[in-house]
Amino acid sequence: MMNHSHHPFHMVEMSPWPLTASVGALSLTVGLSYWFHFNSMIIIMVSFMILILSSYQWWRDISREGTLQGFHNEVVVVNLRWGMILFIVSEVFFFLSFFWAFFHSSLAPSVEIGTQWPPSGIIPFNPFQVPLLNTAILLASGVTVTWSHHSLMNKNHSQAVQSLLITIILGMYFTCLQAYEYLEAPFTISEAVYGATFFVATGFHGLHVIIGTTFLAICMIRMTKYHFTPTHHFGFEAAAWYWHFVDVVWLFLYVSIYWWGG
Repeated sequence: MMNHSHHPFHMVEMSPWPLTASVGALSLTVGLSYWFHFNSMIIIMVSFMILILSSYQWWRDISREGTLQGFHNEVVVVNLRWGMILFIVSEVFFFLSFFWAFFHSSLAPSVEIGTQWPPSGIIPFNPFQVPLLNTAILLASGVTVTWSHHSLMNKNHSQAVQSLLITIILGMYFTCLQAYEYLEAPFTISEAVYGATFFVATGFHGLHVIIGTTFLAICMIRMTKYHFTPTHHFGFEAAAWYWHFVDVVWLFLYVSIYWWGG
């Protein structure tokens, strides 16, 4: 039996959630194409439902394995750490491609966009208005998530929950401000390479903020149920790593795209 193995690794049981999540992701791409061509969102809605249900039950199983069944020993946690590190490295290269596209177009503007940056006719955002406020919000959220982490390690449960709640509220506030910024944008994604690189880079970062906020919200629910201990809380630690990564990417976005590029 798996519970009586003589090795320190946790051999997971067969699970349907990787398969159902893959089906949901595949149908989501099909649904996007169907929406673009036929203006119908029925496949997208079904795909999101499949993804949300699969993610919820997959996370539930992993939380149960690590918290209630005790399968996440020191060796397993080390492997989880390396997995998260490699995932964040892959995310770094993901955003590196957007910065590459931005600097490739901005450092040597082509004739088609008037040999200037920003291109002729485009009014960029003022970096000292909403973008600067969003920068302060994310920096503050980095402080509060670190506060929560240290409170957890110091066995201060109430402060850990409160500071994590503040982090989640700041993440939601950032998303609302970015949505407002998009609604008031003086240019669109179809306006030259500037609009394309701006909305793709900042849009994917906004998606990562939403994912990170969800990640932290799940951790807060687990924290209120006392799933984390001062020495065994990698689920929350991984969420904090991810959030700090989102903070650092935003700083690069703000300096390069909003301030220097504008």
